[in-house]
Formats: sequence, structure tokens, C-alpha cells
Amino acid sequence: MIIIMLGAPGTGKGTVAGILSKELNIPQVSTGDIFRKNMQEKTELGMKVESYISKGELVPDDITVKIVENRLKEDDAKNGVILDGFPRTVKQAEAIEKILEKEGKKIDLAINLTTPEEEIIERTSNRRVCSNPECKTVYNLVLNPSKVEGICDKCGSKLIARKDDNPETVKNRLNSYFLQSSPLVEYYDEKGNLYSALVSKTINKMGVDVAKEIVEYIRGENI
Repeated sequence: MIIIMLGAPGTGKGTVAGILSKELNIPQVSTGDIFRKNMQEKTELGMKVESYISKGELVPDDITVKIVENRLKEDDAKNGVILDGFPRTVKQAEAIEKILEKEGKKIDLAINLTTPEEEIIERTSNRRVCSNPECKTVYNLVLNPSKVEGICDKCGSKLIARKDDNPETVKNRLNSYFLQSSPLVEYYDEKGNLYSALVSKTINKMGVDVAKEIVEYIRGENI
């Protein structure tokens, strides 16, 4: 099964994808994680990626598509993946479909998460991530703080704020998303494999709640 996560930054895609990964026993493939790993290691790709991400811009299609294509060839992805953060544009969606067609595969479900903009800015500004690359647990200083301030509950590593989680960069990322990525919702809706859900404290429904509903939907539909 191949699932993609759609939604603006800060809507909870990583949280939902992580739960689905455990429930469905398929890996979560985050282009953001791959990008950050390369930036931390100061690779040539990492330096190229950072020049875009630091300004809140999307990484060019040719770089992103190649990274995803290589990742899909790895052994743990043979039975399916959850693509978190990809595709971001219709052009990327068309490119990955062609790649999958060669393998006799397709996108089974496109999950679209929405959250009010003011909540996204508040959530990302208060987000903290475990610095341990093997853990990467996400916390929120308001909604989901760690038991010990600045320390990961799971592995004891230091929690850090992502460079691109400041309000100004988040607003730029949101603008980039709505200009370039929102057409994907219509794209997958027309294909008949779109599942949309609102993640918001205004209706007391967060990522964990939405993930449970999606698992029940998948199993009920026998996707």
C-alpha cells in the first residue's frame, strides 16, 4: 500500500504518518528528514537543500523526485510506504506516478489534513524535536510538552527547535504551499483516492484522533 500525506506545514502530517506506519507496518518516508540529515552532514545535496529551506521555499522538483525514487528502491519499502512531505506539486505527483507504474504500483490513498492558519503558526513556533536522528520524537511546548523541559521522554536526548519553525519562515512556507501544493487536493480528489480531515483544537480533534479514524477507514474499505 502506498499512502501520501497532504497538508500545509504544521497540520500534523508527521504525527499521523507515524501512527499509520506502526499500525500498517509500512515505513514512513519523510523527505524533510532526508533533507535535514543531508544538511546536518553538510553534503552537497544538503547545502543545495538548505539554500531553499532556510528561505521557506520548496526544494526543486528534480532534486526531490530523485531522492524519493532512490528511497522507494530500498528493501523496507517493497510492501508499501507512507510518503510524508511528497509530492508537493502536481508535477511531482505525475512524476512519482510514472515511476510507480513501472513497478506495477500506484498511489492507494491521499490523506489531506487541514488546520486553521493561526493554529499552524502557534503550533510550529512551539514545536520541539528530539535531536537524536534515530528517535526524532516531536513535542509541543503547549500541547504536548516533554516531562523534563528540553529533554526527550523516550531517549533522553536534547530537544531542539527547527531552523525553519520561526513565524516568518512558517508564513513563507504556508504561502508556498497554497500557491504550489494545494492543487494536489483537487488532483487526487478527481482520481477518487482523497481522504480529507480537519485537525484542530477547535473541534477537539488532533493528529492521534484522525490517525485512528484513518486506520478504521482503510481496514473497512480493504484498501
